Parts: sequence; structure tokens; C-alpha cells
Amino acid sequence: MNYRHAFHAGNHADVFKHIVLTRILALMSRKEQPFAYLDTHAGIGLYDLQGDQATRTGEWIEGVGRLWDATDVPELASDYMDVLKHMNRKTGELRYYPGSPELARRSTCERDRVLLNEKHPEDGALLKDNMKFDRRVAVHLGEGWHVPRALLPVHEKRAVMLIDPPFEQLDEMKRCSIALKEAISRMRQTVAAIWYPIKDQRLLKRFYQDLAETGAPKLLRVELLVHPLDTPNSLNGSGLAIANPPWGLEEELRELMPWLAKTLGQTQGDWKMDWLIAES
Repeated sequence: MNYRHAFHAGNHADVFKHIVLTRILALMSRKEQPFAYLDTHAGIGLYDLQGDQATRTGEWIEGVGRLWDATDVPELASDYMDVLKHMNRKTGELRYYPGSPELARRSTCERDRVLLNEKHPEDGALLKDNMKFDRRVAVHLGEGWHVPRALLPVHEKRAVMLIDPPFEQLDEMKRCSIALKEAISRMRQTVAAIWYPIKDQRLLKRFYQDLAETGAPKLLRVELLVHPLDTPNSLNGSGLAIANPPWGLEEELRELMPWLAKTLGQTQGDWKMDWLIAES
């Protein structure tokens, strides 16, 4: 219960995760049929980059700070940038950053629902306060790993679920694969995205094996590196494992990822994408 995302808001991992999330939601929104967005470890939804926690680490400077004044932002990142610009429109300076709940709230339609879960009691109270103005949003305060069995299937018949735990415990990668397997078993067509850190290659190898055994109809893996894989004591990058990615996402990521690697790379900028489970 020690993890607080405010220390890391807007860093390179957030930017990568959130740009991909906005593309998933944009592609889902092309159909008129409503969908539900589920967030297992939601955080507080909104972050102040000039607040005490964010300024202590300054991680956002090498993340969203690099995008704020960029002149080469591709069109596929415009939805993400539009949210940032709107949140900071009063001063025109980068101060406020959206977590995945706020991005989802702003990137979904009136017909869609946003179902958020946060375990940390203080963060959960802040999340409720930040989301109270939108009647489409429901905030649950409980264990994130219970979300698949508690909330799936949804009556909308379409669902997007983000699984984004703090990875403080050694078993959380295993729990991610279990949560994905449970989500697929309860609602096979769920678009489920798991964010994960790239640090320990031994743990990752086992994680990939577990993901490949979840029974997902198809599972896309995309990773962004900002340091070489063997850099010690560092978050060398992060990845997203996406079950049932909406049609068109793979093609979009092939266009986006080289730009993200170039823009966010620190001692190195690189990316890779492949299928852990190919469509049969």
C-alpha cells in the first residue's frame, strides 16, 4: 500500500501507456454500439505536476515534458495531446496531467460507461471527488484483482479493461496473467491491456509464458525502451500486452512507436511489437 502514482505521473511509461490507450478507445468509438471501460488500479485520475510528489522525482520532465512543446507530434497522438492542452488551457503551461481514468472519461462517448477501481483508501477518496461530476463514471473501492469477476461481463457487450498494478509485489505479474485469463473466460471479446515494467528479464520471460497460456483469442505485445535492457537499477522501459486489440491498432502502432522511441529515449530509444498469441 506504499505506492502512490503521483510520484511517477507523466513519465515515459505513462506517456506510452496513455497514448496507446487513447488509440484503443478511439478505435472502439468508431462503432455506435456502447462499451464499458474498466480500470483495475485507477489511481486518483488527475495529477498536479507542480505538486510535492511529482516535483520530488521530476520524472515527468523526461516524459510528457518532451511532448509538450514538440512540433513533430503525429496525428495519431492528437487525441492525447488535445486532452493535455484542454486541461492546461487557462495558463498554456504544462501543470496538470490526466491519469487513465480522466483520459478514459474524456475519450469515451455519452453512451459509454467508465468503471474505476482503486484500493488505496486516500487515493480512492480523491478519485471519487475527481470523477463526481460525470454520471457515467462509477468508482469502486476494493481489491483490483477482483474486478474481472466482479464487473464482467458487462451489459454493453463490449468492454475495454486496463490492468495496471503498482508492481510492488513479486507475484503481481502472475496475478496479471490470472486476471486476464479470468476476464477472457467471463467475457471472451474483452479488449484487455496489461501494462508492465521492463526491469527483470527473468521475471519477464516467465510472464510472457503465462500470458501465452491465458487462452486469449489473440494477444499483441508492444514495448518501448528508453534505456538498454541490461541497464541496472532502472526502469528501462515498459510494455503493453493487449488481448483482442481493435482492428487497426497494430498498423497505428507501427506508425507511432518509432516516434515515441525517438522522442522518449534517454540513453537509448527502441521499440518492438509482436504477437504472443496469433489469431487462429
